[in-house]
Amino acid sequence: MRAYLVRRLLQLAPVVLLILAINFTLIQLAPGDPVLILAGDSGNETYYAEMRAKYGLDRPAYEQFARYVLNILRGDFGYSFRYGQPVFAVILERVPATLLLMLTAQTIAIIVGIGLGMIAGSRPSGNLGLFIRTGAALGYALPVFWIGQLSILFFAYQLGWFPVYGMESLRAGYTGIARVFDIAHHLALPALTLAVVEIGLLVRLTDATLRDLSGEDFARTARAKGLRETIVVRRHILRNALLPVVTAIGGQLGALLTGAVLVEIVFAWPGLGRLLYDAMLARDYPLLMAMFLVSAFGVVIGNLITDLLYTRIDPRVRFEAR
Repeated sequence: MRAYLVRRLLQLAPVVLLILAINFTLIQLAPGDPVLILAGDSGNETYYAEMRAKYGLDRPAYEQFARYVLNILRGDFGYSFRYGQPVFAVILERVPATLLLMLTAQTIAIIVGIGLGMIAGSRPSGNLGLFIRTGAALGYALPVFWIGQLSILFFAYQLGWFPVYGMESLRAGYTGIARVFDIAHHLALPALTLAVVEIGLLVRLTDATLRDLSGEDFARTARAKGLRETIVVRRHILRNALLPVVTAIGGQLGALLTGAVLVEIVFAWPGLGRLLYDAMLARDYPLLMAMFLVSAFGVVIGNLITDLLYTRIDPRVRFEAR
């Protein structure tokens, strides 16, 4: 296991370098001049030249990239053009909000998605199974930003059950347990919105896998012993069906962050998604590069955690260092 971890971590280096190169190239090719956003349209060429020299934007692209990579190796992600602070500090300030949103949405999706998938898979020809599959297909197909806007109109404006935007009621000045409940109240709607798409995916995957495995020899043997169908599904079939489900959950980490961008914009949630959107509008090169790196690193780490979970779910899975 230790040798496998070391090998996987060493493989991150070329992947991260390639991601940095692609992101840097795309940002350089994008239209617009960050100096004009920083200094405004009323400046003169001398002032613009000073701003470019201050932030290193007057150097060739390959030199800017080389300096950026060397700075990252030293733990320096540069300074944000928009916020005038170290990029790492700006990102670190937004991490708790996004983690809270993503982990809550992921937890809801896992519990509801696998639970409904088990119900649908154990009732392949019933009306309840058909209803669950239809709802899962709709949830998976609908755009997350449309679901967010529709939920605001209905649950926030029409029914008044949830706040419209933000992470907490700043003017109320809540502290202690009251602040926790206030944040949870603001969190409910965006977390449910973000979870809808993954619930649809997990329901469909769990349902299909359970139905495929229900005809295997080990399932028929368990039924022949007189076990109830619920016990057969929970103790025998589900354990074998979890490997593709866990793979899908790990692969969805990157998609969750992408969806979080849209959800955080719709609900004005102060997390990394909203930060990425603002950095793109301001052409904040250092912040954009760091955000793309964080996103890619999160996907790689999610895949690594998924691989490690395989050994817990299926003891037959073993990792070899090659």
